Amino acid sequence: MADKKRIALLIDCDNVSHDAIGGVLEELAKYGTVNVRHAHGDWNGTQLSGWRERLHPNAIRPMQQFAYTKGKNATDAAMIIDAMDLLYSGNVEAFALMTSDSDFTPLVMRLLESGLPVYGFGEKKTPQPFVDACSTFIYTENLDVAEDEAATPIQRPAKKNRKELRGDAALVKLLRTAVDQASDDDGWAHMGGVGSYISNNSSFSPINYGYKKLSDLIRASELFEMKRGAGSAIYIKDARV
Repeated sequence: MADKKRIALLIDCDNVSHDAIGGVLEELAKYGTVNVRHAHGDWNGTQLSGWRERLHPNAIRPMQQFAYTKGKNATDAAMIIDAMDLLYSGNVEAFALMTSDSDFTPLVMRLLESGLPVYGFGEKKTPQPFVDACSTFIYTENLDVAEDEAATPIQRPAKKNRKELRGDAALVKLLRTAVDQASDDDGWAHMGGVGSYISNNSSFSPINYGYKKLSDLIRASELFEMKRGAGSAIYIKDARV
């Protein structure tokens, strides 16, 4: 991919599980190189012991933040300052925020205003405003790494079947709108154009439905006709047309 980006990964260790870090890094590898990896939290305590074990194997730099006042989350402020410093440094072209805290929603919007995509990773408890603000958002439960090394390394969610996909009205509307906007006069749309429209207009990720690729999800929905073009190109058309 010619447009591989330099990505800054900022982790709110107080609000997200360490189990998903392997899956997060695997997912980000699709978009570019994660050259900045900062994990924020109070490393003096024992509550981050799980994260502490993941730092060196994944080349993550711990960022110490003392809890100056009980009940106040100093980590949030430290992460925001870190993000803005990185933004103004000009050394990164995208951000990844690993957190389940909606307090970072204004930060996401500020980064987007600067023209940088923001990939979000959080638990299913993550408030919807933060999910919607991100360029792409993936629930970390879908990326959890099994503790038993003999078990399947990555436990992905069960794939949504045809009925479940078609029953998701918001998903159906998004897919049909994307195909319509990306289609030529004959009604056929290039899969790449459909994917670009979706990524520019929502935080959608096929992984949240159990699929690695958008094309696999679309094929399973049976909402569209599909055909192959030159090389590996895939074209789709609304089956109702």
